[in-house]
Amino acid sequence: MLAPAEPQGVYGVVQNYNFQIYGGFSYFHFYELPGTTGNLDGFNVGMAYFPRAGHLGLDGEFEVGFAPQNGVNTTLDAGMGGARFRVSNHHGDELWVHALAGLAHFVPLTPYGSDNALAIEAGGGLDIAPKNGRLAYRVEGDVIGTYFFGTYQYSPKISVGLVYKF
Repeated sequence: MLAPAEPQGVYGVVQNYNFQIYGGFSYFHFYELPGTTGNLDGFNVGMAYFPRAGHLGLDGEFEVGFAPQNGVNTTLDAGMGGARFRVSNHHGDELWVHALAGLAHFVPLTPYGSDNALAIEAGGGLDIAPKNGRLAYRVEGDVIGTYFFGTYQYSPKISVGLVYKF
């Protein structure tokens, strides 16, 4: 009679989580008008959901940037949602890209047009997960497009922060 086989362990499997929450610091170079730019420092928070822990998911982000310009405090904030595509390696690191659309708001109000505008964001990033943990470090680069003051703005944004996966 044959002896029952011993159970075998599973090695090299990385846990994929359905939800991610992100918070971090962002630097935004805002091309306000031709010849007028502003450097806005701020923060951004976001959440992503991946059905069935797959590669394609839903992404939402809120960001705020602050800067003094000509003696006036300016604020640019935006809330957007869209799609995210991710690829993970065997260490739990993720390389991802996203495309978002939503609304942006600029303060102070100027005589050159509305302080609200449609906004789009496209870019990507890398989530580095030490020891396959739930916590990861994020580095992100994006371009944000808006239409304030009768002109289009395509402005770069870089962010660094922490991601919690669950």
